[in-house]
Amino acid sequence: MTWGEQTDVPESADWYNSGFIMLWGSNVPQTRTPDAHFFTEARYKGAKSVVISPDYSEASKFGDIWLSPKQGTDAALAMAFGHVILKEFYIDRQTPYFQKYARQYTDMPMLVRLVRKDGRLVPDRLLRASDFVDGLNEQNNPEWKTVAIDGKSGNIVCPRGSIGFRWGEQGKWNLEERAGDGAETELAMTLKGREDETAAVAFPYFGARKHDHFAGSDHPDVIERKVPVKKLKLADGDALVACVFDLFVANYGVDRGFGDSNTAKSYDDDAPYTPAWQEQITGVPREKVIAVARAFADNAEKTNGKSMVIVGAGLNHWFHMDMNYRGIINMLVMCGCVGQSGGGWSHYVGQEKLRPQTGWLPLAFALDWARPPRQMNSTSCWYAHTDQWRYETLGLDEIISPLAPEGKWSGSLIDFNVRAERMGWLPSAPQLKTNPLQVAKDAAAAGMEPKDYVARGLKSGSLAMSCDDPDEPANWPRNLFVWRSNLLGSSGKGHEYFLKHLLGTVHGVQGKDLGATGGQKPEEVKWHEEAPEGKLDLLVTIDFRMSTTCVYSDIALPTATWYEKNDLNTSDMHPFIHPLTSAVDALWECRSDWEIFKGLAKKFSEIAPEILGVEKDVVLVPMQHDSPGELAQPLGVEDWKRGEVEPIPGKTMPSVVVVERDYPNLYKRYTALGPLMTKVGNGGKGIAWNTDHEVENLKALNGVVTEEGQTKGLARINTDIDAAEVVLMLAPETNGEVAVKAWEALTKATGREHAHLALPKEDEKIRFRDIVAQPRKIISSPTWSGIESEKVCYNAGYTNVHELIPWRTLTGRQQLYQDHLWMRAFGESLCVYRPPIDTKATGQRKPNGEKEILLNFITPHQKWGIHSTYTDNLMMLTLSRGGPIVWLSETDAQEAGIVDNDWVEAYNTNGALTARAVVSQRVKPGMIMMYHAQEKIVNVPGSEVTGHRGGIHNSVTRTVLKPTHMIGGYAHQAYGFNYYGTVGSNRDEFVIVRKMKKVDWLDTPAKEMEAAR
Repeated sequence: MTWGEQTDVPESADWYNSGFIMLWGSNVPQTRTPDAHFFTEARYKGAKSVVISPDYSEASKFGDIWLSPKQGTDAALAMAFGHVILKEFYIDRQTPYFQKYARQYTDMPMLVRLVRKDGRLVPDRLLRASDFVDGLNEQNNPEWKTVAIDGKSGNIVCPRGSIGFRWGEQGKWNLEERAGDGAETELAMTLKGREDETAAVAFPYFGARKHDHFAGSDHPDVIERKVPVKKLKLADGDALVACVFDLFVANYGVDRGFGDSNTAKSYDDDAPYTPAWQEQITGVPREKVIAVARAFADNAEKTNGKSMVIVGAGLNHWFHMDMNYRGIINMLVMCGCVGQSGGGWSHYVGQEKLRPQTGWLPLAFALDWARPPRQMNSTSCWYAHTDQWRYETLGLDEIISPLAPEGKWSGSLIDFNVRAERMGWLPSAPQLKTNPLQVAKDAAAAGMEPKDYVARGLKSGSLAMSCDDPDEPANWPRNLFVWRSNLLGSSGKGHEYFLKHLLGTVHGVQGKDLGATGGQKPEEVKWHEEAPEGKLDLLVTIDFRMSTTCVYSDIALPTATWYEKNDLNTSDMHPFIHPLTSAVDALWECRSDWEIFKGLAKKFSEIAPEILGVEKDVVLVPMQHDSPGELAQPLGVEDWKRGEVEPIPGKTMPSVVVVERDYPNLYKRYTALGPLMTKVGNGGKGIAWNTDHEVENLKALNGVVTEEGQTKGLARINTDIDAAEVVLMLAPETNGEVAVKAWEALTKATGREHAHLALPKEDEKIRFRDIVAQPRKIISSPTWSGIESEKVCYNAGYTNVHELIPWRTLTGRQQLYQDHLWMRAFGESLCVYRPPIDTKATGQRKPNGEKEILLNFITPHQKWGIHSTYTDNLMMLTLSRGGPIVWLSETDAQEAGIVDNDWVEAYNTNGALTARAVVSQRVKPGMIMMYHAQEKIVNVPGSEVTGHRGGIHNSVTRTVLKPTHMIGGYAHQAYGFNYYGTVGSNRDEFVIVRKMKKVDWLDTPAKEMEAAR
């Protein structure tokens, strides 16, 4: 949200350039073992290090100081750090480097409208050029151009770089300190000294909300603080405005001499967000918070931003994960660390960075033959189709802001996802209840364009979106192919719901759905009294080992391992392209991934003519980030289904695109590079370029198809090496000629010359056999925000700061104020502390006579595996207890009568798991840790609760969706594959833990067990 950027991070070598490193929720020696030496070497060089982790992790001993906050309260700690940094480096004195950085590279100078809500002034949306009578003379996209005050002239100006400059005009989308008309500017960071008055502005506060297991603070849920404001005459009348910086400081509660009784006069005041305030929530002593914040910012000031935070997955698994992240990002932005070598955000979790992405996409999604692809964000998909929404216990009243604007903020969480899907914010799968091939035929029969036919049908009700009724058999997913993912073993939160509703097999779900409990049913989604159990007709898994997902599959296709195939490998942490090569032939029936899919394509092409020929497929596409579609809905949210606006494809509903599918020629198309690479070209992240030369090079390299048919004369993609060569030839990261073209394409938008970043390597073309001989470093590409250079390590945000390329946000800057209506409705326009949610999963008890305790269930990343791979390897299991384990504190173990190595059970309404107990002083009381992705395949006894074998770490979790992750059609808050959308969370979950009374290995035949029951 801050950067409008896919996960982009520094290479691990850049850690060495830092002067101050925080390891926050990251366990580098354990989970980043090959890179840990950079961290220790930086310490030898003199860098200070702080480790922040609730447990005494393997990394903790590497810190000059270890801070141990209560799990789930990281945002409170981050906000207290920010309070100190703002007070000492922005208010008490103004640090020149920080001021200049914030003025040019952040939204702090931008103006925000203030509106009345229940008699209070509340921050509204960012002011736009279109709000003024003359639109500030901005003719192109004035509603997407944010405004500020020029500190020298005092005039309202429209600074370059905002998203409105990106589309529809050229040469002004940059971060030069100029207005749209070219005049030089020096934006005013604050209205203090030029204000018309000082007004009390209301901010939401969530830290007082009650939770049985997390401390709150005694403050009202709305806090008013004084902010300097100006009166402006706008097109719709007079208005009060404030700037982001002044709102930002007020939100942190820093006193500025306005006589404000709600701000902190000292760090010892119990006022959000002081060091004293956080102490009662996190447990971290205030003096340590003050010292760390001061040292972090002091280093950044002296080194121009060489302070770094290495962030781990732990913070990303809470429902309010974005508050954890934004709290830390705020610190980095305040201290000018982002885009500076040795500084910034080092986050290696989530959307994996595929370096040659623009070479991979045409191959992976057949963009050389048909565009756009039909894609889905998995979290929303499985939340709906595993029926986890039917068990939703989190109410809107628990997360909505007390200052929410007027609107419909009711229903269940899935209602918001459905609204997002129909407004074109998120994708759907399936999309329409009617077969999309039939929709195209019906539109043709009606003599209508498909987009008009679909819009009319949705409005009249003759067509329906599948998301409105996910339990209707016509809307079920029927065939599922899982490729090298352990969906049922490591990634699928709510494992038991997958088993119950998607597969219809033996499961451990203990809770009742909303129909049985009388909970709040959805308003948008049709409710079926009987939930379906078993939606899939076919589950196929392609993997090289017998994972949990394979165990449940109808068919398991064995694929080759790393030493039995040719492939490419890239990493977030290293700027190299690595090869995988077949040292030996694949064993038994195994084939490489490429050959498996090729075989499927061939067989499908043979049988397709029985039913399918050349068909027209209607595809609904959400408004995409990095495309003009991200400008769809500029000033508010209007829902066509409520009659607030007409359904207009690409504006108020998804785009409707017809894609031709030639099913009988699927195999031919799979094994040849399609014509769209010359007709349309290639591109990525809003940049496009011609690929004619690359296509000709691939013909010379791979050969051409000589067989008769539609692919004759096209470049072959017959082998896995051919496929690798396609990726390498088309990607700017591995083809210098393409890199130059890509930079030149970006130059048209920014008006600044960028090709110098790739010209020295214009003649370099990395081939597959080149990387077999030696891994090769990538070439600088505008697809990513760092550069490859002999002078600087790859560092995220580097080109934004040093090449003045805007961040792909509404303001074009690092955006600290998120002004979308839904962000304001849920109280997160600015970063706030939000305590963990209560999933209410431990109310139902099934006692066995042993003492039971409630513990927070935490799933850190394990050391001896890669996700679930290798966790069931017998040799690796000898490094621990030979099977699944959980860690708990000595205090909790003693209370429950558990001793080390006892078999214990953890359960809640979602399911149950069994494991051996590791009792340790390193674990904080109140939490239980199960290193993630332990399978239930080896040495797992039966559960006393479910009567079935064990369970896995996701047996006691459930997906809970957050509405603020569903926003779309709004600049940087727009859907992108592997980029932006809903994400799952599991760390807010609590479990009931007790010693097992009887360890039953379930080693009798199933029929005898059933008879005994």
